[in-house]
Amino acid sequence: MTPRAGTRARPSPSRRGVERAPELVILGGGLCGLSAAYHSKGPWSLYEVSDRVGGLALSERIRGHTFDCTGHWLHLADDRMRRLVSRLLGDRLIEVSRRSRIFSHGVLTRYPFQANLHGLPSEVVFECLRGFLDRQERRPATRGGASERGRSRAGGTFEDLILSRLGAGIAEHFMIPYNEKLWGVHPRELTDAWCRRFVPLPDRDQVLRGALGAAPGELGYNVTFQYPSEGGIELLPQALAARLPPGRLHCNAGVEAIDHSGRRLRIGDEWRSYGALVATLPLPSLCRLLVRPPKAVVRAAERLRWTSVRYLNVGLRRSPPEDYHWVYVPERRYPAYRVGVFTSVAPSMAPDEGGSLYVELASQGEENRDTLVAQCLPMLEAAGAIHRRGDVRFAELRRIEHAYVIFDEAWGPARQTLLDFFEAHDIYPRGRYGRWDYGSMEDAMLE
Repeated sequence: MTPRAGTRARPSPSRRGVERAPELVILGGGLCGLSAAYHSKGPWSLYEVSDRVGGLALSERIRGHTFDCTGHWLHLADDRMRRLVSRLLGDRLIEVSRRSRIFSHGVLTRYPFQANLHGLPSEVVFECLRGFLDRQERRPATRGGASERGRSRAGGTFEDLILSRLGAGIAEHFMIPYNEKLWGVHPRELTDAWCRRFVPLPDRDQVLRGALGAAPGELGYNVTFQYPSEGGIELLPQALAARLPPGRLHCNAGVEAIDHSGRRLRIGDEWRSYGALVATLPLPSLCRLLVRPPKAVVRAAERLRWTSVRYLNVGLRRSPPEDYHWVYVPERRYPAYRVGVFTSVAPSMAPDEGGSLYVELASQGEENRDTLVAQCLPMLEAAGAIHRRGDVRFAELRRIEHAYVIFDEAWGPARQTLLDFFEAHDIYPRGRYGRWDYGSMEDAMLE
């Protein structure tokens, strides 16, 4: 899947009708764009294509149930962001200790899989331990345990990292099938550039203890997280927008073209000048807006790849039997790779002791909602997300087009070519999709 950036030549814009605009123009009213506006020291204007701000940090209400655009849990590690979000949400912000699970081989185990093998069939535990210990014997001594960012080799693939650090058993039973479902490509097509902070790499003792059921505390970057007690994650962008001065934030205002040489952009029939431009829309989409882009920019944009996410918003008549916040599903026989339970975090997300789930689906495969629901119901029941299939009140299918950037070999050079070009023209792509990267909501706000 590649964008067709710059394939249609646009006429050169006329100088007539140019309106003087503030020094800074911000494209996109997601968390990154709102944060840029909030922190700006000078004049600015923000343009959002949809009818309300929030980007992907939106919340949808269906028949009394509330859903985010899949899981949007706040992982706040930066003190500045903690203080800001605390000011914005006050006592509506709750802190949660993560409860995440893996559903495979018919059982639920703790996350991460590689450090919590206890409870799996004995043959699976043996294969995972044997593969892990074989790799440990072949590797030089390392330090750092779960926090280490070791790599298989400079510029290695994600598959290299999995096999060299975790072994063939863990790769076969979790890491490869799960990530293939999530990314839509095999890990051998991905570099390991994206995962340095997101994939826990336990040491030998942690793996052995986890196999015996004596694992220490939780591992990973998201051991705790924050979330609004009611209203869903959209409460955060709403609170940010409420702190902005009136008249500068414009919804239903999509940009149709950008003249990078003349530092102008077109909204409707009107050209507006800018001194600097912060662009939070996906990098391929930004490239398509350029008036007569250089060939090198077109070629670089055509090399960018991504995967989309389809997901189900599922309303339940009663709460799930298991109390996890989300569960990973690696087995290929199921179309889902992750299920999250909003109401395990905030019961207010559903009415009358009901439940609100999101079910993330592999990007390739069946598109019919009824068929997908029928395929997911046995897994939801077996994994403890529902008591029985009759608990489901409704299920609505949704899609996120630019969901995960594919970190293949072309990603680094192509991305850098585009960022260098844009910043040379005072256009600053920012946020997860503007910078074409992988990151959290906090990362977007910090940028």
